[in-house]
Amino acid sequence: MKVLINDTPHELAPDARLPDALQAIQAVPPFAVAVNREFVPRSQYAERVLQADDRIEVIRPVTGG
Repeated sequence: MKVLINDTPHELAPDARLPDALQAIQAVPPFAVAVNREFVPRSQYAERVLQADDRIEVIRPVTGG
């Protein structure tokens, strides 16, 4: 199935969950994740089943002054 991760198309297995998407982009913590503009708590990543055309945003914190 096709999903967008940070506005880039990716092909995932039909039964993919959020950790599969994070692995596809080799995400390294710290980061926060939203699926279709809805924040997903880290404790729910493994439970979050993805659907075709989902939009996944992986947001990294910015530091500095």
